[in-house]
Amino acid sequence: MTIIEAKRIKDAFYGKSAPTEEDIFLFTEALNYLIEETKNPHYMLELGGYYYGERKFDLALKYYELAAEYKLEESYDCLGYIWYYGRTGKKDYEKAFKYFSLSAEAGNIQAAYKVADMYKNGYYVEKDYEKYKQIIEELYPKVERPRHLGEPLPEIFTRLARIRTEEGKIEDAVDLYLRAKDFQAQRISYNDFFGDLNIMMWLIDDLYKLIEFDREVFDFYDMYVLLTSPCEITFKRGNKKYNISVTSENDELAIGFCGKWYRSREDFFAKAVIGNQKLTAIYDELSEFEVK
Repeated sequence: MTIIEAKRIKDAFYGKSAPTEEDIFLFTEALNYLIEETKNPHYMLELGGYYYGERKFDLALKYYELAAEYKLEESYDCLGYIWYYGRTGKKDYEKAFKYFSLSAEAGNIQAAYKVADMYKNGYYVEKDYEKYKQIIEELYPKVERPRHLGEPLPEIFTRLARIRTEEGKIEDAVDLYLRAKDFQAQRISYNDFFGDLNIMMWLIDDLYKLIEFDREVFDFYDMYVLLTSPCEITFKRGNKKYNISVTSENDELAIGFCGKWYRSREDFFAKAVIGNQKLTAIYDELSEFEVK
């Protein structure tokens, strides 16, 4: 293998909608080769990010720490998440605060709102809700007009929406949730990272605490509300109609779609497909939703 070949294998991997085990093996081998040959910490971060998305957190930590040894600022935020959520089996809020703070000081907005969360929850630092609100308010104008889908607009908007809800500004909160929902749907269509799906689920749950769910007019992600109790849902893609069946047995839900069963709404949104295309990738092609 050469550096040029390794880069070609790595770049080609991202264009595969359903990579095989061999594709994955070649991809990880190519990145490991690039790391060994170039010592470029961006490749370390890239491989760590792949393993994080696959929930192989021990390997993610290994490569994030390698990147941090080279003082790559982007790795600090990633390490903060590892320790904040205890992805490798143990939470360490001191380390999380350290890495999030380093990243925030370097201008990382995502790390900054996690620092805010730590003040809100009193993790490692003394609980300070006013400081939490101050940080979120200061971050809002920085993401209000995003230039790309990687910017943390939904993360900031949903936090600010909860603050507005507490203030009794319900219309402002609803507007923030709806804007975050649209942005998040676009983001997920390109990469259905489990963390982004969780954000969407929590967003929808919070939104419909403020407004009434309209069973006559709803869209793909609004189904987070419906897939919690028995029902039948139909929708169209083009001229073809599809059916979702939600059943309950012994207090356990099962969601049937296209001959497959999913154990929860989280499982459905993460895995449901038409052919080899995930529904999250083609959400904007789905229409005429109806519930029985």
